[in-house]
Amino acid sequence: MGLLDGQKGLIFGIANDRSIACHIAKSFIAEGATCGFPHLPGEKNERRVLKALSAIEVADPWVLPCDVSSDEDIDNVFAATKEKFDSIDFVVHSLAFADRTYLKHGMFAETPRDVFSQALDISAYSLVAIAKRAKPLMTRGGSILAMTYYGSQKAIPGYNVMGVAKAALEASTRYLAAELGEFGIRVNSVSAGPLRTLSSMAVGGIDEIFDWVSKKAPLRRNVEAGEVGKTAVYLASDLASGVTGENIFVDAGYSVVGL
Repeated sequence: MGLLDGQKGLIFGIANDRSIACHIAKSFIAEGATCGFPHLPGEKNERRVLKALSAIEVADPWVLPCDVSSDEDIDNVFAATKEKFDSIDFVVHSLAFADRTYLKHGMFAETPRDVFSQALDISAYSLVAIAKRAKPLMTRGGSILAMTYYGSQKAIPGYNVMGVAKAALEASTRYLAAELGEFGIRVNSVSAGPLRTLSSMAVGGIDEIFDWVSKKAPLRRNVEAGEVGKTAVYLASDLASGVTGENIFVDAGYSVVGL
């Protein structure tokens, strides 16, 4: 038996086969979950998602477009999910965006208002908007999981406005956990160490970060995406039935070192 046998839900954020969301999907499906995959609108994006899901051997994947900066799109996704699944047990939020022009060394103070607002909207507010729509479908309780990074808590060179957005995401996770707990809905975040994803490649100095972490983390290596997927399974399963409002680091121990 799989840890997620009989569970149904949505995984937001697959862009390609290197996406953290894709590795989470692989782990969830291996443990028996049935998943839907909202993705950025457009035929090109749909082809990328289907290619990524094919790489992890997802049979007959259910994909649907969603721009999370649009309330109408989110409403449409959850209306379709209600029709498809009736109820759900989990939602994975692996979404983030900021104008890469401002993800460079020494440029945070130069962040324009519209770039700041867009980063907060897509990377943090979207969790609130998704949780609002997920709650009525989580009739048996459930798990909402968001992906974050250490740059939310420490100033990481090149992470800039995305670090501020992730800080807002983590705070939103705690507030949602406090409010939704009485409905049996747990809300947590996973802070993954640096991984070679499409979004991380936009961060200035990312290669230096990989090198530094591999030398200074207690495990003397960078984390692997599959390890993040396994932690996500834990948080979505009954093994974490008493865990909510937490931020779980999966970073080879780097966050505990005072360097």
